[in-house]
Amino acid sequence: MGEALSDDYLNYCIQLVKNSQTMAKAFISLGYNIVSKGTDNHMFLIDLRNKNLTGKEALAALEQVNITVNKNMVPFDDKSAFVTSGIRIGSPAITTRGLKEKDCVKIVDLIDNVLKNKDNPKELAKIKKKVNTMMVKYPLFKS
Repeated sequence: MGEALSDDYLNYCIQLVKNSQTMAKAFISLGYNIVSKGTDNHMFLIDLRNKNLTGKEALAALEQVNITVNKNMVPFDDKSAFVTSGIRIGSPAITTRGLKEKDCVKIVDLIDNVLKNKDNPKELAKIKKKVNTMMVKYPLFKS
């Protein structure tokens, strides 16, 4: 409880929402359908049906480049829970690592590039290198 009362935690929570909102807006600008048309919290759900992708396909492609999302059912989903028509994206992990709004726009561009090239191993390898190079500046653990 002490952590939740600290200014550092408050600032983290504020940044968490800013990052999530920035990503949702960036996805919308690229033609993705955000189920709630935006977000007021740390996550949001993307309906991928207008991109002719399943959540399972998106998850598999993004895992290849070290980007973690969750496949997720969307309202009125016509796919099973094992396939899904959507993905859920959250901002806690990247916010904890220190990323800000400008970084979130780059991440959205990387995700969009992955989804457009999900069947292109050479392009996915290039994107993976970009992801790993970007994240070197934001280590999981600080020594």
